[in-house]
Amino acid sequence: MAKSESKQQVYTLLVQVGRKAGDGLPEGSTGAALMVFASGVDEAEAVRETVAILKQADTAPLDVTGYGTLDERIAQGHEISGEERGLMTRALEENAVIVAQMTPFFGEDEADQAAL
Repeated sequence: MAKSESKQQVYTLLVQVGRKAGDGLPEGSTGAALMVFASGVDEAEAVRETVAILKQADTAPLDVTGYGTLDERIAQGHEISGEERGLMTRALEENAVIVAQMTPFFGEDEADQAAL
């Protein structure tokens, strides 16, 4: 290892949450999709930290899909806005989990994950 740099990276995760008392989701929704930027030494750590924090926030995480780091997303052809880059930088600097977007579900056919 040449330098003693932080091994932390920021990962983009899509988390589907179900309903739970006190979850703060809109009335009548069946759950939500959360686009999250989470720091970690690897994607598995970012997922673990995200799920733990979401559970502390009284949500019910059901499924997590990883979209990789900024470089991996760019290589996949994703368009990354300046706002997203700013939130990713913040997540890295603060070693944080940031919910960038929340899309509530009101029916079974609203699983719109095209936001990424």
